[in-house]
Amino acid sequence: MNMTAANHHIQGLRVVIVDDEADFARGLARLVGGRFPGLDAVAVHSGGEALRVLAEKPAQLMITDLRMPEMTGLQLLNQALAVQPELSMVVLTAYGTIETAVEALRAGAYDFLTKPIEQDQLIRVVEKGLERSRLLEENSRLRQILASKEAGGELIGEGTAMRQLKRTIAAVAQSEYTVLVRGESGTGKELVARMIHHLGSRAARPFLAVNCPSIPENLLESELFGHAKGSFTGADRDHKGLFAAADKGTIHLDEIGDISPAVQTKLLRVLQEGEVRPVGSNRSVKVDVRVIASTNQDLEAALKAKTFREDLYYRLNVLSITLLPLRDRSEDIPLLAGHFFRVACREMGLAEKTVDPEVLHWMAGNPWPGNVRELQNFVRRLTVFAPSDRVDMGLVRLVCQDGCLPVPMPVCVPAPQAPLGDYKAAKAEVVNAFTLAYVHEVLAQTKGNVSEAARISGLSRVALQKILARLGEDAWKFR
Repeated sequence: MNMTAANHHIQGLRVVIVDDEADFARGLARLVGGRFPGLDAVAVHSGGEALRVLAEKPAQLMITDLRMPEMTGLQLLNQALAVQPELSMVVLTAYGTIETAVEALRAGAYDFLTKPIEQDQLIRVVEKGLERSRLLEENSRLRQILASKEAGGELIGEGTAMRQLKRTIAAVAQSEYTVLVRGESGTGKELVARMIHHLGSRAARPFLAVNCPSIPENLLESELFGHAKGSFTGADRDHKGLFAAADKGTIHLDEIGDISPAVQTKLLRVLQEGEVRPVGSNRSVKVDVRVIASTNQDLEAALKAKTFREDLYYRLNVLSITLLPLRDRSEDIPLLAGHFFRVACREMGLAEKTVDPEVLHWMAGNPWPGNVRELQNFVRRLTVFAPSDRVDMGLVRLVCQDGCLPVPMPVCVPAPQAPLGDYKAAKAEVVNAFTLAYVHEVLAQTKGNVSEAARISGLSRVALQKILARLGEDAWKFR
């Protein structure tokens, strides 16, 4: 392995060396740390101490003696792998006890070394063990990404706005700067935060998301920054908080505009100094955390109202991403709806359903004030109540009768008169015919009142006016 390339991958990794002979453990730690600059080599002297170190911060490699008082190396092996399955375990054994080493390999150890240890062999085992852990963590990360996509956790859409958003996320992910994600509720702010984390250099480290308004104001400070034992009633032990738990990773602070001035002040200290001070403690703790904040509020208005600190605003708003509401990227709605239908059918164990083009067209024209979340919930309702494998406008009207959305009017759509030819052209003709028939019928019903027609159809006035302009229609002729 090229040592320069190896050191690049080793930066920030950790190896724990366990031996009840303190000098021996410290000597191995110095040797390993000297050969791998950037590697955190920790020497401990018992199995219990090793488990405590592992609980504080994950390690990639553990080298442990087999024969130790209180807890044997085999017992430590089982407990450490239960806590961190991707940990590479190497056991040390004296000459003549190879049988015990074989037993350790069967129990899950990655490799073993015999005492006295040959330095070159030790270095080779450490290199391979660290590389093994890195590959296991990478595989685990990819499985998580694939699992999240299977559950709908991906950005769906091929419109201009969505393509630009994906390029922006990829660029932002390559930096370590703080990010402010803005957009209405249901536009996918947490999904964007997760994508930034998974595409960046911290992908193998923790990602913690916290919805700030969901935690009572008097507890949010403790939840984020931790507290010391006895700092308030019920604080019967130290609590390290989410920032400390996300060390070397990413924390997503959702609805950042709702936090109190006191928490704003402490958050500013984290961003400026890279440290947190737990509630009731007189000492600060260093943390290395990338912050991604999000909000659906007008922070500039909050600055003018003096409810949000200006210095915190500029610390958070280093990089900014604004998510468009679904009504402003309606071209993506049919693709999103099709995806959600497939997911819902899979969740319910049903065969995939055929969706009529009229349904997709109606969906694309609906404003969806709850954005992607509302669209997905509506698709789930359609899937639940569909009596067959076809979703048509009759089913849409049935589901809409519960008041969740304006009930769409039935519209007769003339079939294309030309012989069948290109599918997209034929489909476009049907869709245009539907739109024209729908507009004529709704304007006739409202006697040319565009505002009332927009209310009935579930469109914004601007969206309906754009449709009229595209069709070359004038509402005046219906008055």
